[in-house]
Amino acid sequence: MRAFAVSFLVLTPFFGFAQKPISPKQIQEFDAYVEAARKQWDVPGMAITVVKDNKILFKKGYGVRELGKPDPVNTQTLFACASTTKAMTVTLMGMLVDEGKLSWNDPVSKYLPELQLSDPYVTRELKIRDLLIHDTGIGGTDFMTGAMTIPANEMFKRMVLVKPSYPFRAGFEYQNTFYSAAGRIIERIVGKTWAEYLKERIFTPLGMLRTAPKRGYIKDDNLTKPHYSINDTIRVIDYGADSEIGSAGAVWSSADDISKWVICMLDSSKYNGGRLLKPETWAEIFKPQTFFPEDEYPTMRILKPNWRTYGLGWYQHDYKGHKVNFHTGSLSGLTAIIGQLPDEKLGVYVFGNYDHAEVRHALMYKTFDWFALGGNRDWSTEFKTLYSGLKEEGKKARQNFIAKRVLNTSHTLPLNQYVGKYTSPLYGQAEVSLVGNQLLFNVNDNTLNATLSHWQYDTFYGPYKKAWYGKALAQFNVGVSGKVDTLVFDGMQFKKQETH
Repeated sequence: MRAFAVSFLVLTPFFGFAQKPISPKQIQEFDAYVEAARKQWDVPGMAITVVKDNKILFKKGYGVRELGKPDPVNTQTLFACASTTKAMTVTLMGMLVDEGKLSWNDPVSKYLPELQLSDPYVTRELKIRDLLIHDTGIGGTDFMTGAMTIPANEMFKRMVLVKPSYPFRAGFEYQNTFYSAAGRIIERIVGKTWAEYLKERIFTPLGMLRTAPKRGYIKDDNLTKPHYSINDTIRVIDYGADSEIGSAGAVWSSADDISKWVICMLDSSKYNGGRLLKPETWAEIFKPQTFFPEDEYPTMRILKPNWRTYGLGWYQHDYKGHKVNFHTGSLSGLTAIIGQLPDEKLGVYVFGNYDHAEVRHALMYKTFDWFALGGNRDWSTEFKTLYSGLKEEGKKARQNFIAKRVLNTSHTLPLNQYVGKYTSPLYGQAEVSLVGNQLLFNVNDNTLNATLSHWQYDTFYGPYKKAWYGKALAQFNVGVSGKVDTLVFDGMQFKKQETH
């Protein structure tokens, strides 16, 4: 018999906005809002849990695990936590602080000497805290996992080649590689893998026995598939590879299990039988550490908070006079968000299986309003309008790019002279081959593949093999020798190797 998604509701008498207890009718209306929002954003499947006063108020699965198949999402269905994993890594770090094995202000070089940055001063001054708050001056380096498959230690060695985007501790730019470094430091201190230590110190005490440190640990098939809009059609796509060091975003969990984590983090890290962190360490994690810019999240355009800060693994801002702690998680085709309203002891977690479906933000603020602060603002519609506008801006930018193409130009050299091997100490290697009148690009042993046609002059443009990656742009530079000197492939520069 086919199973259906079932609501698992726990109605706990408590006083929300207007000092009225939450009624079954309010729960039903919230449930209906969530489902309507899911459909409004075309998300195939979602799961949500809402906790208040250390109890689960509401949890439910919606839609399907995989488009075109009947298997429903339920509260046991596993989804990617993605970057909400970062708060778990920070908590492990906090445990080591409590045990005297680590200090937030220890130099990173004490534990990870192979992590070298372009400025020796920054390498020397880089603290554990800096790894966790995105203030190092080093911009995003996701190409180290998206465009290549290399060991974490090799990533750390290559960081010396990355030019800073802004001065040390003078800005904010999201940095996954440094959370990978945090995971490696944990491993060196405890003598266990990050994954095993996470299971031992967080999942097992909290009873999160269905939560996996990485997708590769999952043993059953009640897990979602990722989805992406390709040419305006939502399709199932491949899972991304499990990262060697998953401390930046590899955990998978379910609505049932993640509820326990949400409650624990709201209640000063307490759980049945103990607490994960000392009260002062838990407080330090949620203490504002730096600022994040308004453009980090388009939602800030509508929310217009008075302040925006980042703690240790948590974004923060004010909302209706209250402090919000939150973090999103995004992998290709998968989304997550965790949100806290600490002074109301209210928390929410939303999983989704459609790439960057920002209904997650809408449901977080709806939860805060509905179960604590009052108001009936339709966040889903407002944010849908916002993100639809951004999508249109993206389409116009692509149209402008196409419109600016210089027609009737030709490449400088015969196509076969662009063929060959290209290397970079930072980006690895690229191989260009010729099939017909198109160039085939193979970056880092098939980590990226694209087939590009001539666009203009010595520029080529075309689709990635994995359609959800979009299109690639390759530009060749012909040197004074009359031969190809360098290749810039989607921003990564490679030097052509001489053939003898």
